[in-house]
Amino acid sequence: MNILWDAPGPHTVREVLDALGERDLAYTTVMTVLDRLGAKQMVRRERDGRAFRYAPAISRDAATAELLHAALDHAGTDRTAALVHFAHTVDPAEAEALRAALDEIASRTSR
Repeated sequence: MNILWDAPGPHTVREVLDALGERDLAYTTVMTVLDRLGAKQMVRRERDGRAFRYAPAISRDAATAELLHAALDHAGTDRTAALVHFAHTVDPAEAEALRAALDEIASRTSR
């Protein structure tokens, strides 16, 4: 996904494989991963001749937020404890960003 997020436009499977560099991956492996990401609606594909070009369907931030939600879902019944523990691990700038986002949410819900 990082290759697609960092790219200026959609990439073919070959371009993604080439961007991965010296890794020992088969073309079909990269194609399978991109197809699975498409099924999960993380990438979109468009036909380009006989090939497809792939581009992110969601932003890096949105994907990260989905991962955080999934982690919280696996935290069991005490999501709050997991959130509090996470809050204790962030640096002051990140804490301020969280505080600002929570303040914004609170102001929208109180209208």
